[in-house]
Amino acid sequence: MTDAIVASRLTRLAAIDIGTNSIRCVVAEVEPTGSYRVLDEEREMTRLGHDLFKRGRLAVEPMERSYAALTKMKAIADGFQVDELRAVATSAVREASNGRAFCREVRRRCGLAIEVISPDEEAQLALLSALRAFDLVGRSVGIVDIGGGSVEVVLAAGAVVDQVYTLPLGAVRLTEAYGGAEPLRRRRWKRLRRAIDRVLDERIGEPPFNPEVIIGSGGTFTNLAGLIKTEREGSEKKTEKNLQGYTMRRAEVVHLLHRLRVTPLELRRAMPGLNPLRADIIVAGAAVVARVARRLGAQQIVVNPGGLRSGLLLSMIAERQAASGDERVRSTDRLESVRAFARKCHSGERHCEHVALLAGQLFDGLRGPHSLPVEGRDILVAAALLHDVGYLINHAKHHKHAYHLIQNAELQGWTAREVELIANVARYHRKAAPKQRHGNFRRLERADRRQVRRLAAILRVADGLDRTHTQRITAVGVEPGRGAVRLILAAETDPQVERWDADRKAGLFAKVFDGVPAFVWARGGVVQRRRAKAARAHRSPRLRIAAG
Repeated sequence: MTDAIVASRLTRLAAIDIGTNSIRCVVAEVEPTGSYRVLDEEREMTRLGHDLFKRGRLAVEPMERSYAALTKMKAIADGFQVDELRAVATSAVREASNGRAFCREVRRRCGLAIEVISPDEEAQLALLSALRAFDLVGRSVGIVDIGGGSVEVVLAAGAVVDQVYTLPLGAVRLTEAYGGAEPLRRRRWKRLRRAIDRVLDERIGEPPFNPEVIIGSGGTFTNLAGLIKTEREGSEKKTEKNLQGYTMRRAEVVHLLHRLRVTPLELRRAMPGLNPLRADIIVAGAAVVARVARRLGAQQIVVNPGGLRSGLLLSMIAERQAASGDERVRSTDRLESVRAFARKCHSGERHCEHVALLAGQLFDGLRGPHSLPVEGRDILVAAALLHDVGYLINHAKHHKHAYHLIQNAELQGWTAREVELIANVARYHRKAAPKQRHGNFRRLERADRRQVRRLAAILRVADGLDRTHTQRITAVGVEPGRGAVRLILAAETDPQVERWDADRKAGLFAKVFDGVPAFVWARGGVVQRRRAKAARAHRSPRLRIAAG
């Protein structure tokens, strides 16, 4: 009877987030729709990262508290008979010299395997959580997750990531380095503020856009919201449980920060809405919120208590669905995943599809004479389909935004290297050519840099051949010539604007293919016969294309 009940019930999952300041556990039941219902939550403030940033090691007492907390959480998850339990650790374990030893001891004592995740993975989980909790369609947002050791900032337009930053500005780290447990007088406050701004200058600089709103996760945000909500409503009841979606104004946070920094620790612990165990690090955390909001130019801050553990649950659900035999997921063509991402970015579908068509035809004509690698065609087509996604952020630097959006996209069926190549080719579809001083280009292997230059050269010309976005040129062929390659353009009427723009964008093409292209208009289907003739010429060992 019991086995039958267990077999028929919904899937249950548990996620544990081992942070610098606290350890949190959530147990949830997965609905058939892919959403979930929380069954139980547990939290322990173990201060695992206490003194870590001075000593470089996890101390014995915090580790002992953490072992006890994890043993209890594992027992809770077992009690709910979860189908899967995943435990992740963030900056404290990641940075500690004895972090691996801690993980081994947790496995020995608690029977838990800990996964130490990267800052980028933390940021992605915070984004997943925000996407579930809020409707971000058509909105530019900054997703900020403040932990004890680090801060992750994601700038996104809707559900599409433009930038991910990891900042060493955790609340515990800053408190230990600059104070805040006791009242911060003017001089110490200035030191803390300058330290935060210095990191923001180095890591963020001038943000690519100003988000409409910040979505904040982590104990700093929930406690600030608890304090502000208590002040607004004049209530002394605990409010931390009812803060999902609660909105604060940046001015309110700044005003509260200045009051907190001069308030003695014992009085802070008694403030309604503030967890007494967080009173010593709230000043540093609030300072980060205020300075990050100022840097991003955001006036509104919305609270998302779910944070990393909610994102972890959603990630587990997605992985289980992908592994469940859903043919639609497993058989998705990788170019279709590119098209789906382009649609998510509201890219000009007809124009980009046509540029991809012309780019593919140019590649086919150039491939033999110039020994272009077979894999290059798909990379080129993908870059063509995505070359305008940066318009989602703004027009002025849309080629640079395209690079970041593609780099952070989850494109099914592509390796990390291929995604990086696609992003680089799209990045160079206009303006500056690839240069060694560009970090994104310099990071590539030598062979990949050569491939990016050649594919970007083709993409620039193909983009110019649809300058009016009217798809006037229906096909393009490649013919050998002496000292120059002839590009035969099929169109019913003379595509003067397209020829002019393609010629204007052909500088890189001329360099990488050793010759200036000549654009020749051929009415209707004449290009088809010329392309067939060119193909035969390519097969002949006696003929070579001087430029292509």
